[in-house]
Amino acid sequence: MKLPRKLHIKSYGCQMNVYDAQRMVDTLAPEGFVETASVDDADLVILNTCHIREKASEKVYSELGRLRVVKDEAARDGRRMNIVVAGCVAQAEGDEIIRRAPAVDVVVGPQSYHHLPQLLARAESHGRAIETEFPVQDKFGFLAAPQPDAIRTRGISSFVTVQEGCDKFCTFCVVPYTRGAEVSRPVARIVDEVRRLADNGVREITLIGQNVNAYHGEGPDGRTWSLGSLLRRLAEIPGIVRLRYSTSHPRDVEQTLIDAHRDLPALMPFVHLPVQSGSDRILAAMNRRHTASDYRRVIDRFRAVRQDIAFSSDFIVGFPGETEEDFAATLALVAQIGYAGAYSFKYSPRPGTPAADMRETVSAAVMDERLVRLQELIDSQQSAFNAAAIGKSVDVLFERAARNPGQIVGRTAYLQPAHVTASADIIGQVLPVAIESLERYSLLGRLAAAAPRMPGEFPKMTDSSRTTDSSQKIMGA
Repeated sequence: MKLPRKLHIKSYGCQMNVYDAQRMVDTLAPEGFVETASVDDADLVILNTCHIREKASEKVYSELGRLRVVKDEAARDGRRMNIVVAGCVAQAEGDEIIRRAPAVDVVVGPQSYHHLPQLLARAESHGRAIETEFPVQDKFGFLAAPQPDAIRTRGISSFVTVQEGCDKFCTFCVVPYTRGAEVSRPVARIVDEVRRLADNGVREITLIGQNVNAYHGEGPDGRTWSLGSLLRRLAEIPGIVRLRYSTSHPRDVEQTLIDAHRDLPALMPFVHLPVQSGSDRILAAMNRRHTASDYRRVIDRFRAVRQDIAFSSDFIVGFPGETEEDFAATLALVAQIGYAGAYSFKYSPRPGTPAADMRETVSAAVMDERLVRLQELIDSQQSAFNAAAIGKSVDVLFERAARNPGQIVGRTAYLQPAHVTASADIIGQVLPVAIESLERYSLLGRLAAAAPRMPGEFPKMTDSSRTTDSSQKIMGA
């Protein structure tokens, strides 16, 4: 009997890379590979890379240096280890990886990982293999379906890619060059994947894409469906109790998506909507193609249909040419919107992007100081948002056993971790929890005396002693 080969995969960066890593595992399973948490005994190691953050490629080369030592040790023991670099760094720097890292056997871009079995075979016979072109065919049509055991092992929440690529060409971003143009999967294929996940215990789906709300897939009626229409169809699948999506662009918020938030109990009232800056001058330099006022109007449209909706965002501090006045506009926008959380970063140039050639740079010291001020404001808003849950009853989808013995952890509609003392049989259920305290970013509470929710039911957060809508308090309005 042939022993299975062991696969270790490490993902960097975005949610899509997490999804892609899982699909690589599914693609290689028919080839006899099983996952291992250890690099030392792996027959195949895949680094699924991200090119968004500062020094992303250097981190990859540093990791490859460590893997070369492990590969040499395996060779001395008479065992062959293959190393694959996949993802956006592979797409952007394929030839450079081959030049700088001789231990690498395969380099494959994010649009070609369905070719991994063939690339590994080519590396076996020719020494190395590289594929970083944008293939004509849709990779999703060639990927192996995840096996039921694999789905159940991954838990009750799952990412599903519905859209890839970007046509926006923000001046700071490499995504159009590493992921290609915007492409959307057909509705029927997404429905089949989500139904398979639901049949094997998945209860929460997060639809992902570089610009997920630019989704324009072919529907079963032959027409082009929007993200809002797709969400309505997925909400009909038995077993799916929560739907989310990320990441959105303010320019692509259609009315069908707003209406879906109004009409679908399963669609969570939490939207990640990056704005990057509150200054119209900087937004224009970033080629965001919206103004701060445009962004505020989009927020108002969401809030008009769901008062309990909350938002997170992305911010770049120190973009070339950013003045103190520009930064003050960002602080003003944050203060006006009121976020449940946000990601904020110092600007760092990405080679090949227009912003990398901009000369009016901001000093590192000024960027550091501005980032501290912005993060202090965002942290204060997030702390207030979390503290507002104390004394309330919130619905929690329980996911797994916590580190503390006897505790089970789940997440609220707003992705806040919530811990209760309970048995593991509540995993996979949506149950009301009376929140009693807050520990850093986690909510602590007890199961409220109420029956389990049926799939799709989502009551608003309420005061534990009254049944009044307290959503305005939650939003800090």
